[in-house]
Amino acid sequence: MSDDHDFEPVRGLPQQLPAGEHVLWQGEPSWKGLALRAFHVRKVAIYFGILLAWRIITALSADLAPLAFLKALVPLCVVGGAAILALLGLAFWTGRTSIYTITNRRIALRIGIALSITVNVPFRKIDSASLRLYKDGTGDLPVRLLGSDHIAYVPLWPHVRPWRFAKPDPMLRAVPDAERVARLLSAALEASRASSDVTASSSGRVTALTPNGASNGASNGAANGLAAVSSNAAAWPKAVA
Repeated sequence: MSDDHDFEPVRGLPQQLPAGEHVLWQGEPSWKGLALRAFHVRKVAIYFGILLAWRIITALSADLAPLAFLKALVPLCVVGGAAILALLGLAFWTGRTSIYTITNRRIALRIGIALSITVNVPFRKIDSASLRLYKDGTGDLPVRLLGSDHIAYVPLWPHVRPWRFAKPDPMLRAVPDAERVARLLSAALEASRASSDVTASSSGRVTALTPNGASNGASNGAANGLAAVSSNAAAWPKAVA
């Protein structure tokens, strides 16, 4: 990890955790997953490939001399290659400078290449979370926040659910071994819900609140942790390409 983060008292966190809080999981996004699904390197390569094929066809139909033929192709190859290399570089450094942390009380995202920020998402602010699993074992875990709470889209990108501009959902993106991490997060949210139940009951409140803001009588759904994830493996979403 870069020396820029040597000041961190705990890796990936801006300060020591409070008493009673501990790290359950910590990891970095896969830079290859970021390259493919956040920076869309494959789509960009296909785009320039189509342009190059068209340029070759038009150059051949014009019956150009060999030198003129090469001159017609080189600029496009240079631009396309530079674009792909730039996106790969951004994906690599985004993956290297990002750390996702799950504790028994929150999710924390340390993100940013030039300027690092840490986004804290307490379990009590989480409405639901879900999992999209890919064939390579990585996955995305978007988190939906309660009520009017939201974080600006641009500072979060690419660690945010795509196209949710009005109320962005923070997202752990391209997480390695995503199925295991999702199960861990689900268990942590369920444990937090149980703890909230006990605290509310002991304080004499009529309604014991859960992390998603629903009462005990509400439907389980999001209250039990990951909305799109069940403890039953058969109910998990299938991997996508």
